[in-house]
Amino acid sequence: MTAGQQQQKLENHDEVLLELNNVKKYFPIRSGVFQKKIGHVKAVDGLSFSLKRGETLGIVGESGCGKSTAGRTMMRLYKPTAGQILFKGCDISELSEDKLRKNIRKNIQMVFQDPFASLNPRKTLRSIIQEPFRTHHLFHSKERSEKVEELLQRVGLHPSFANRYPHEFSGGQRQRIGIARALALNPELIIADEPVSALDVSIQAQVINLMEELQEEFHLTYLFISHDLSVVRHISDRVGVMYLGKMMELTDKHELYDNPLHPYTEALLSAVPVTRKKGSVKRERIILKGELPSPANPPKGCVFHTRCPAAKAVCREKEPNFKEVNRGHYVACHLYE
Repeated sequence: MTAGQQQQKLENHDEVLLELNNVKKYFPIRSGVFQKKIGHVKAVDGLSFSLKRGETLGIVGESGCGKSTAGRTMMRLYKPTAGQILFKGCDISELSEDKLRKNIRKNIQMVFQDPFASLNPRKTLRSIIQEPFRTHHLFHSKERSEKVEELLQRVGLHPSFANRYPHEFSGGQRQRIGIARALALNPELIIADEPVSALDVSIQAQVINLMEELQEEFHLTYLFISHDLSVVRHISDRVGVMYLGKMMELTDKHELYDNPLHPYTEALLSAVPVTRKKGSVKRERIILKGELPSPANPPKGCVFHTRCPAAKAVCREKEPNFKEVNRGHYVACHLYE
């Protein structure tokens, strides 16, 4: 998709589908015989952003930065510790499981990182993909079987595979099965959590191309979580960079890759291999010193200051605001205060 097509796509979809307002997800740390609570792991610590209908927002960051927890919290697999999650203007952060199942689950689906672990090995594909129909009491028995075969065909698998079990398929085929299951209820939003990280590079490209085709055909909105900046650049319209549970930078993908503002983003991009493709930017490699701090005891002030090559005194004392410094370009850094 060209830059012009990307811009046209965003202009055609101005409705905000998902909005996060200072969302936090803390997990308690317990110790001793009586499991006394002694602290919290701050997996997600104050995320705020919006996702427009029809766009793809990529979320990147190191392992342990909280991006997968953020995705599961947005889908309400985890209940947020604090903050608001608005889906089409409705606050779903406090909804009961029964109300979520009736009103929200059909519209938000997830594709998981490990396609084998997310599929029941004791069930056939027909039973796995039919499960959402049974849960929501949709279609009769014959219609359900026909829908399963249609979905398998749409994701590039033969309809006759419906009677086979997950272990009979390759990793790429199992991920296609996971995508078919996510599509079963015709959702509006799909949260893809590292959907291609376990696949060979050649298979990754096939799955990404399939997701782009399905997005156009079914008018889907994607939240695409990955640690692979090259994959995110290919599929995303905007990209957000997370570090230790917080959003460091968020902007259009072209702006992020051509003009990164946050030192952490610069370090991540410097690690991406440069091709000989025209327009590729060769960056000086930035090696971050030190280890990723524990989310149970994050640094005071800016959470990145312990590894930041541009850290100042204020970075150690005061947390920077996540604010818009250029049009549509948000960053949390004292360099732009």
